[in-house]
Amino acid sequence: MAEDKIELEDNMGSVRIADEVVSIIAGMAATEVEGIAGMSGGLVGGIAEMLGRKNLAKGVKVEVGETEAAVDLYIIVKYGARIPDIALHAQENVKKAIESMTGLKVVEVNVHVQGVGFEEDEEPEGEIRVR
Repeated sequence: MAEDKIELEDNMGSVRIADEVVSIIAGMAATEVEGIAGMSGGLVGGIAEMLGRKNLAKGVKVEVGETEAAVDLYIIVKYGARIPDIALHAQENVKKAIESMTGLKVVEVNVHVQGVGFEEDEEPEGEIRVR
C-alpha cells in the first residue's frame, strides 16, 4: 500500500483512495457552507490559481489511516457571519461527505479561521449608474 493512499480489501478485490481525493471531498463540502468566503491555501495555492489551475484541495490538510481520517480546514469567513456556527456547520458537512463517499470514519475536523472576507462593491469604480 502506498503511503498517500488507503486501500480497502474484500473478497472482490481492493479499492485505493488517494489522500488528495479525500482533500478534494473535504474542500468541496466546506465551500458549500454558507458564510465561508473561501479557503486559505497559502502561497502554493495562490501560485496554482495564477497559473490557471484551480486547486480543489486548497486550504485542506488530511491525515488518512487505514480506516480513519483527520481533517484540518483553513477557511476565510464572510464578514458579519457568526464564526462558531459556520465552523460547526463546516465540521458536520465535511464529516458527512467524507464518511458517505469513502467509508472512512472521520475522527476530527479542525477548523482554522485564517481571515475575514469582505464583499466587493457590486459596481466597478468609475461606472455611473443611471436610474
